[in-house]
Amino acid sequence: MYKRIILPILFRFDAETIHHTVTSLLKFALSIPGLSALCRKLYVLEDPRLTRTVFGLTFPNPVGMAAGFDKNAELVSELSDLGFGFVEIGTVTPRPQSGNPRPRLFRLKADLGLINRMGFNNKGAGPAAGRLRSFAQNRSNRPVIVGGNIGKNKDTPNENALSDYLTSFRELFDTVDYFVVNVSSPNTPGLRDLQEREPLTKLLTALQQENRQRPVPKPIVLKIAPDLTDGQLDDIIAIVADTSISGVIATNTTISRDQLTTDQALVNQLGAGGVSGFPLRNRSTEVIRYLHQKSGGSFPIIGVGGIFSAEDAQEKLNAGASLIQVYTSFIYEGPGLAKKINRGLLKSI
Repeated sequence: MYKRIILPILFRFDAETIHHTVTSLLKFALSIPGLSALCRKLYVLEDPRLTRTVFGLTFPNPVGMAAGFDKNAELVSELSDLGFGFVEIGTVTPRPQSGNPRPRLFRLKADLGLINRMGFNNKGAGPAAGRLRSFAQNRSNRPVIVGGNIGKNKDTPNENALSDYLTSFRELFDTVDYFVVNVSSPNTPGLRDLQEREPLTKLLTALQQENRQRPVPKPIVLKIAPDLTDGQLDDIIAIVADTSISGVIATNTTISRDQLTTDQALVNQLGAGGVSGFPLRNRSTEVIRYLHQKSGGSFPIIGVGGIFSAEDAQEKLNAGASLIQVYTSFIYEGPGLAKKINRGLLKSI
């Protein structure tokens, strides 16, 4: 019903507007007594065979919601009710920022993809931490793991980026289970320059020094772009070893348009931004496999990009991923996606 009836209606509206409308309706609906429990009965698949221990954390299932969907930590409870084993909030920045001018989110229906140039629009790390504290008060019946994806403000020069990452790290530390360092979004000018070996090593080393001052350090994971060369991926493997971070998320959105079947004139008209969804599927799997094989499986990988089915998820896991995340496919496939993937993964166990 979702794909035949609901999706065509949703696609009549601007992508960003309908995202906010639908998520607001979801939040309101699940606040009605009894509906949250009903939603969990419909969409949550509980089975001990799905449990994964990664980064020293116990994930109730391997299917997570990637960063970008819940930028401000407003939907963790609701996404848990839809069957996700973990939710990554953000990307958050120290100070609120409005992001890039609208329109900035576009559907590529022929490709089952999206183009976005959102630009880290969010309400800031402090308010996100406050909402996560409220969620934690009722977390006992929701075993969902929460990740905090952190970035720098657009007007912060790269030479001062560390201050931004440390600020968000400190704000969120007591409210998330793991951190993701985002230096791979194509929508903040100059951000990807921080993926180079020297600045990235300095950034992660400083975050780890801060992390180790805590009684119980949190896992720190690096999110990388799919557009890195093999040489750059070799650098990533070395950086993970040198800084002792916990793992990698592969991958963020791509600036490549090579895999698109959408009319080129329309793609050019939509303009800059990162491509997500099905066009990213093969490249993200290639990156996962390369990292896993070249590193000898020395660190966990969260696989993301073009996962629409249990078969897609299994492909990522076979390539070396320990967990997987979705975002674009959730828009195209609907609220039953996490359960569908988990049910399919159980068949291969």
